[in-house]
Formats: sequence, C-alpha cells, structure tokens
Amino acid sequence: MIPARDMTPAELAALLHFYADAGVEWLVEEEPVDQVAAFLAEREAKTVLVDAARGGVADATGAAGAPIARDRPARERPAAKPAEPQRIQAMAIPDEHAVTDARFAAESARSLSELKTALEGFAGCNLKTSARSTIFANGDPAGGIMVIGGMPSADDDREGEAFSGRAGQLFDRMLASIGLARSGIVLTTVIPWRPPGDRAPTKLEADICRPFIDRQIELAEPRLVLLMGNFTARFFFNAQETIHGLRGQWRDIAGGSHAVPALACLHPLELLAAPAGKALAWRDLLDFRRRIDSGN
Repeated sequence: MIPARDMTPAELAALLHFYADAGVEWLVEEEPVDQVAAFLAEREAKTVLVDAARGGVADATGAAGAPIARDRPARERPAAKPAEPQRIQAMAIPDEHAVTDARFAAESARSLSELKTALEGFAGCNLKTSARSTIFANGDPAGGIMVIGGMPSADDDREGEAFSGRAGQLFDRMLASIGLARSGIVLTTVIPWRPPGDRAPTKLEADICRPFIDRQIELAEPRLVLLMGNFTARFFFNAQETIHGLRGQWRDIAGGSHAVPALACLHPLELLAAPAGKALAWRDLLDFRRRIDSGN
C-alpha cells in the first residue's frame, strides 16, 4: 500500500473519489488503534487516582485525630458506587402498524411543508436511526417536472439533498443537455433515509416509505415524472425486470386522484459504474424533452 504522503495530488484525489463511491464515510489512522484497550487503561488510571484521593483523606481525618494506615484491608474501605448502566437508544423496528402510521401521517399533511414536518417527526422506520439526513422534495413545483431517485447515497445523506456529489454533477449535466436545471424542477427519493451500507431496502421498509413519496407526488402535482434507476422503476412500475428492461417506457403512476405519466431512465450512479449506458440515457432524456415540448 502506498502511503498518502507519497501520492501525487491527482492520485490522492482519485483515491478519495474511489473511497466515496465505495461508501467510506470516516477516515482512520494508518496504524490500528485498540479503542477497547485505551478505554480500559483510562478507566484503570481513574480508579488509581480515586483510591489515592480516598486514602489521603482518610489518613488526615482518622478518628480522634489518629492517622489511619494506608495499607488497611480492602474490606474496610468504602465500597465503590456501582456504575450506572449505559442508556442505549432503542432502535425503531418496523411492525405491522408502521405502514398504517405512515399512511395516516402522510395523508394528514395538506402541503409539502407539512408533509416534510410529518416525515421528519416520523419514528416508525429503522432506516432513520442510522441516517444523518432526511431527504425530501426540493425545488420548484411550478415547473411541472419531478425527478425521483431510489434512495439517498452517502453524498446525499451528507449534504441533505438528493443527487449530490459526483452523481449530482453528472445529473446536472444530464438535465442541462435537455434544457433543464434542478432549480426549476422537484427532486426527491423514494426512500428518505440512506440504508446502512447502501443496502437495498426491505419490502417492509419500502412499504413504510411509500405513503410519503406518494403524497409528495400528489402535493407537488407534476405534469411529468422521470424515474431514475433500477429500484425506482421497479417500485413504481411494480415490476421485476431490471432497469434495462424498464427504461424508455412511459407508464402512468399514481398521483393522488389522477395518473401521472412517468418515464424510467438510468440513474447517474449506474452511469458512473457503467458509462456505456450513457447512450441509452441520452435517448431517454430526448424522449422526455419531446414529451415536455408536446404539452401532453
């Protein structure tokens, strides 16, 4: 392994990008650190200091002014107060009531701002426990365009916004190629919290999150929706095919009391992993632009 100090700036930047794409969030020391041993040593040092302090006080204040021997038996020393058990925050485990609670919370919101507040206060999904940010619809609903990704990436979770980092830079270029910008559309994700290790959400986790994304679509009232990525296309199309079998297809998805036309396209993260798919994504983007211009 080449030490970081021996790398050129370009090599170091490439390595950091690789770590970010791999999901690394914390930097560590070059040599391993035994945190358990360090904790035990620190605790032992504190115990020695406490015993020494107690012995000094006892020698100076013995009964009738007589000094007390430092080497008195341990059984005569006052018993140490037992440490309080550490309080660990309980993790929210999804159950059969979580979906009902999520549906009630989502349907009670009468605006996107109310829905955001409801989502941030919702504690019925375990994904929220490990995530740093809650990703919610961001942008301008007046444009009539909504883009939905699958789940937050490490960059999204860190920045608190969908389509961040390298994938976000590619996404901005994709939008610009068809005359769009993120400031003029609505961006969001199906799953509002990044799953640990970027794993796929379970079916129950997805079911819990569904009322919130469905309500976002209903309140934003988009005219057209662009679905980015494999998970998103399967989620809304209720299909088992991969994104390569679903991309380029227009299908209606639920938007409250009305249906909204939606097109599936490759996600920027998928294009970074397999750049050959950019030609397919370009076709889908052109098709999306034609649909915008047609007004249908």
